[in-house]
Amino acid sequence: MKIPHSEYPRPQLERNSYINLNGEWDLQHGIFGDNTKTQCKIQVPFSPESKASGLGNFILQPEEELIYEREFELSSSFLKDITILHFGAVDYSCTCYINDQEIGSHKGGFLPFQFDISSYIQNGKNKIQVKVTDPTDTGVQSRGKQKLKRGGIWYTPQSGIWQTVWLESVSTDYIKDIKITPNIDTKSVEIILTTNSQDANIQILDGETVIAEVSGNHVNIPIPNMELWSPENPKLYEILIKTTGDTVKSYFGMRKFSIGFDGKFKRLFLNNQPYFHNGLLDQGYWSEGLLTPPSDEAMEKEIKLMKDMGFNMLRKHIKIEPLRWYYHCDRLGILVWQDFVCGGGAYETWKVAYLPFIGWKTKDTKYKFLNRTDEVGRKEFITEMDETVNLLKNTVSLSVWVLFNEGWGQFDSIQLTEKLKTLDNTRTIDSVSGWYDQGKNSSDLKSLHLYYQKLKVPKKDTRVIVLSEFGGYSLKTEGHVYDNEKLFGYKILPDKESLEKEYRSLIEEQLIPLIEKGLSASIYTQVSDVEEEINGLVTYDRKVIKFDIEWMRELNAKISYR
Repeated sequence: MKIPHSEYPRPQLERNSYINLNGEWDLQHGIFGDNTKTQCKIQVPFSPESKASGLGNFILQPEEELIYEREFELSSSFLKDITILHFGAVDYSCTCYINDQEIGSHKGGFLPFQFDISSYIQNGKNKIQVKVTDPTDTGVQSRGKQKLKRGGIWYTPQSGIWQTVWLESVSTDYIKDIKITPNIDTKSVEIILTTNSQDANIQILDGETVIAEVSGNHVNIPIPNMELWSPENPKLYEILIKTTGDTVKSYFGMRKFSIGFDGKFKRLFLNNQPYFHNGLLDQGYWSEGLLTPPSDEAMEKEIKLMKDMGFNMLRKHIKIEPLRWYYHCDRLGILVWQDFVCGGGAYETWKVAYLPFIGWKTKDTKYKFLNRTDEVGRKEFITEMDETVNLLKNTVSLSVWVLFNEGWGQFDSIQLTEKLKTLDNTRTIDSVSGWYDQGKNSSDLKSLHLYYQKLKVPKKDTRVIVLSEFGGYSLKTEGHVYDNEKLFGYKILPDKESLEKEYRSLIEEQLIPLIEKGLSASIYTQVSDVEEEINGLVTYDRKVIKFDIEWMRELNAKISYR
């Protein structure tokens, strides 16, 4: 049986020393601390709530735990000075053991982490055990759209290991991290290495040709005959870095994201030119694997389909994907707007879905109104901001950070926007997507969500105007829906012809005229159906495309600066 997600999981820091621990594990499930637990097998890295795990027959409750266990073998030829155990993501809190010795713990359901297990492993057979708990929406941690009582815009929760588990063994002078900052204005790239080596060698390659070679841990390298990256021309350069004991591969693209003035309006700029972001909301949920894509090929296929339909951007909505998803966006050429994962207290619909429609405003420094009184949860969110930026800092396609969405867990957005700018000054920031906007000095963008109203742009706001959610036109596809009785959509149409007619009218009669009035980006809801939501361009199982591809591409060709 093929090991799921067997590809090297970190394309921008890739080395040959690699053992994938995905596949069949033993799993125990039951009340935390109770020795009487249900025992079964599970396919890692799929959560037990998912069909792809081989289970899908229970939802982990806050008082329960998962105990994963498996054996693995290591040979002396694999082992070097330091052996590192990596987890792509575990939801939410876990403690890990190697050969019955505790090696460390981690909290946070969407970010990778690692342990140095050099002192705990041995030649031959080894045993790994991972104990996991997850409060889901009974806690204040970042959790996205998971909810124990799913329905509507809230989805089946998941728990446990949901991204690749893997080992690598490295020398003491190994490359721990790379920071890559392209500068198209100086036609150079800055590379900063984190390593104990003092004599790292760095080569820049264009295909098979070495176009630059330097030594050092902090260098600026000119790029001869620089070719710019864009969705229309996703040009990538390769990097080869060597120390005495380590060799890694990476890549970058020469591009620049900024805000500029076109003589009339502030606009989003790509490579010093106005560039309209025509995108889709992308929840990243799959019928087989929930938050875990079924395969690397499935991620690639979906990104390519959206690009074939004429879109140039995806807004990754309240989720962090496996790093290979971003790699495919980089090499296929599609912009990414990246949401931070939200959490906080209970979601109260009347506060975040009803009051904004009557013009209600609030300061998000008043933590009680938006249920952010939890100091621990706020500190954890800020820590995860740092970790998210560090994780995705080299992503070529990532153009916009989205800090908060529709008031969910929102707090101190002005202060956090300033912090985010210090973490990353190379990308645009959408501080408050939808509402509650904190004023003209708080965000780079005026970010609108319009579903039930006619599309429009504010006349007096001088920021870049973006329509960060709209549409949501829905079609029930018989035989390909999650629930035949419970359906959610902003405008449900009876057939494909009606869907295409309404969609064309929305784009041609409402959206396109707004570009001349200052609109700089649009994000239609959404890539795929998700459970009860039937407003995707494709069905939840990805078996039916609801729109004709060529028809959609021709319509999207009209959405640009003219």
